[in-house]
Amino acid sequence: MNSSNSAQAIRASAPGRICLFGEHQDYLGLSVITAAIDLRIEIIGRPHPRPEFVVHCPDIHHMEIVSLESPVRYRKERDYFRSGIRVVQRHGVTWKTGYRCTVRGNIPINSGTSSSSALMVAWVCFLLKAGGDKRALDPLTVARIAHEAEVREFGEPGGMMDHMVSSLGSLLYIDFSSPGAPEALPGDLGSFVLGDSMEPKDTFSILSRVKKGTLEAFGCIKKEDPASTLGNLTQERFESLKSCLNESQAALLEGQIQNRNLTETARKIMLARKMDGRTFGDLLNRHHEILRDRLKISTPKIDAMLQAALKAGALGGKINGSGGGGCMFVYAPVNAEAAAEAIAQAGGKPMIIHIGPGIRVFSEKRTPDSTEMG
Repeated sequence: MNSSNSAQAIRASAPGRICLFGEHQDYLGLSVITAAIDLRIEIIGRPHPRPEFVVHCPDIHHMEIVSLESPVRYRKERDYFRSGIRVVQRHGVTWKTGYRCTVRGNIPINSGTSSSSALMVAWVCFLLKAGGDKRALDPLTVARIAHEAEVREFGEPGGMMDHMVSSLGSLLYIDFSSPGAPEALPGDLGSFVLGDSMEPKDTFSILSRVKKGTLEAFGCIKKEDPASTLGNLTQERFESLKSCLNESQAALLEGQIQNRNLTETARKIMLARKMDGRTFGDLLNRHHEILRDRLKISTPKIDAMLQAALKAGALGGKINGSGGGGCMFVYAPVNAEAAAEAIAQAGGKPMIIHIGPGIRVFSEKRTPDSTEMG
C-alpha cells in the first residue's frame, strides 16, 4: 500500500480529442488515428484538513463530497469521481490528507470530444500525484487506470482510444490488436474547426448498437470461415460470405472493413510524409461517408454543418465520436475563420482548434512534473 503523500497544491489537466480515422474501431481490437486537441479539463486541488475530497464543478454548477473515512460507494450511474477514487485505491494508493478541488474546462460536454475521458484522465493523474505515486508521470499507466475507472468499472462498451490520446497527446496511431505503445505520427496539420451541433447524444446506446451489431455479424461470418478475423477479413471475402447476414448486419460489417482499410491507408501516407491537404481532406470525407451510410451514426444537422464548411473552403471533415449528435470537425489549414462562420450559420457552435499535448501535472510552484509525447 502506497501511503507517501504530497502536501502541495496540485494542478492536473488533460485534453479532449478528435478521431481522424478509425471511429468505432478501438473496441474491436483494430487501429485508430487520433489527436489530442487544445481544449482541456483542469483540476486544481489544495490540501484539505478533513479526510475527504471536495470537488467543485462551477461550469455545471455541481459539487461532490467524497469521504475517505469509510469505503467509497456509488450514488449514481457513472459516478466518475467516486470510481476514480475506488479504482486508484485498488491500485494501492492512499492519501494522508484530503483535498478541496475545482474542476474547469472548455471541452464540449457529451458531444463526442471525450470530455468524460479527459476528466477521468486528469482525475486519475491528480489522485496518483496526491498519493505521491510516480505512476502519475507515466501516461500509459494513467490511460489504463482511467479506462478501468470510466469504462470497465461500469461494464460499458467503450474502448481505450480516448484515454490513450488524452494521456499521451499529439497525433497518434494506436493498434489495439498489439500491446505495444502507440505510434506518434509526423505532420504539422495546422488548424481544424470543431463544430458542436448541440444535439443531445446517447453514447451508450450508439456504442452498444454498433458494437453488438458488428460482433453479431462477424460471428455469422466466423461460422462460415473460422480463419477470418476482423483484422484479416477482406472486402472480397466479405462479399462471398455476406449472404448469411441481414441488411443491417451487412452494412455495419462492411463499414467496419472499409473503415479499417482507410485507417491503414492514411497511416501509410502519413508515415511516407506524402499527406498533402487535399489528400487528407478527401480521406476524411470518405471516412464520414462510411460512418453516415454504413454505421448510420450521423445526423442531418451534422451533415449540413459539414457541407456548409466544405463550401466555405474547408478541405474535408467528418462526424466526431460515437455519433448520433454531438460534434463534427473539418480540416481548414487556410480558411478556418470562414469555415467557422459557415458552421455557425448552419446552426452549430464553432471552435478553431489545433493538435495539443497530453496530460500535464503541476506542483504548487507550477513546475511541470510530466513529460509529453510528441
